[in-house]
Amino acid sequence: MYDLTGAVWRKSTRSNNGGDCVEVADNLSDVVGLRDSKDPAGPVLIFAATAWRTFVEAVKAEDPQP
Repeated sequence: MYDLTGAVWRKSTRSNNGGDCVEVADNLSDVVGLRDSKDPAGPVLIFAATAWRTFVEAVKAEDPQP
């Protein structure tokens, strides 16, 4: 289990106001956390920081919007 005490959670700038949002904590050194914004005390998905960067870069490469 990872210690997420210092995690700073933020919502995507593309999240809508409908409440169906995820939050990401990408300020940690080796891992990135992902959680449901409606359940901040609930489960957290943990990704290796390098895997998360690869995922984000791939999504950005496919995104037709700037």
